Amino acid sequence: MTETRTRSYSGETDRERTASDRTHEQETENETTRADEHTTTCPECDGSLITDTEHGETVCADCGLVVEADSVDRGPEWRAFDASERDSKSRVGAPTTNMMHDKGLSTNIGWQDKDAYGRSLSSSQREKMQRLRTWNERFRTRDSKERNLKQALGEIDRMASALGLPDNVRETASVIYRRALSENLLPGRSIEGVATASLYAAARQVGNPRSLDEFTAVARVDKMELTRTYRYVIRELGLRVQPADPESYVPRFVSKLDLSEETQRLARDLLDSAKSAGITSGKSPVGLAASAVYAAALLSNEKVTQSQVSDVADISEVTIRNRYKELLETSEEIAA
Repeated sequence: MTETRTRSYSGETDRERTASDRTHEQETENETTRADEHTTTCPECDGSLITDTEHGETVCADCGLVVEADSVDRGPEWRAFDASERDSKSRVGAPTTNMMHDKGLSTNIGWQDKDAYGRSLSSSQREKMQRLRTWNERFRTRDSKERNLKQALGEIDRMASALGLPDNVRETASVIYRRALSENLLPGRSIEGVATASLYAAARQVGNPRSLDEFTAVARVDKMELTRTYRYVIRELGLRVQPADPESYVPRFVSKLDLSEETQRLARDLLDSAKSAGITSGKSPVGLAASAVYAAALLSNEKVTQSQVSDVADISEVTIRNRYKELLETSEEIAA
């Protein structure tokens, strides 16, 4: 009698456990379904959600609500349709860059004479590593074209650092120089001249220009060679370089003179008035920008001299005196 009761009790327990498991599974499925509904419909208007892979956002197609931001794309930006294509596109390591002659795909041997644990190498190991560095450097530049490219890209990086130009300008200059080298434009011209001309053209293309005098101060070529090589490069490569906008110089001049935001805004307004009146044609954009900054400083009652503006912009004080009067007169005429 006791055994029967025990088996009956055990049977009821099994049935209860089975029912409990089913209930738990059903609740889990319901939660998963609700979670899926939450991620596929808008919580505000129940509209459909779309994924913007470019900006990493999930947005409602009806009301525009951003449901998720800064999503992580765990897949590559390329697609492969067979094994060979997948192997050719697959990559690891740092991204390639045109700012290095080998596009950053080679291996560098560190200059520290230490092992992986930070211990100093013995004298024989140091000699061995030095020989490896020498041979590695020789193999990185196997022909004259690679040596030329290595020297030119190093020169571009040096000048860009001295002028405070960003990486996008350096990348563009590297591409321009590579094109000049591949189209055989270098015979008869110096590597430094073509490199400087490439950087000058890249700065103007990207919208972060510098004056010829600023380039001449950091370059290893004179101003005449720079201008001659620059015209030759843009003509042969068919580059479309727009005239420099005077407003692109204003923020840098204002920052160096430690002037206010109001002065920068007034300088831009003066240049806009001069453009609408058509008095900027044929005039140096650097001179116009410096004169606009000086005139704006006078209007905002900030203390700055023509000599200070002249030193920052690297132009003569006579140019500033002539231009700032024209800018003020034009602004007054338009306002009237």
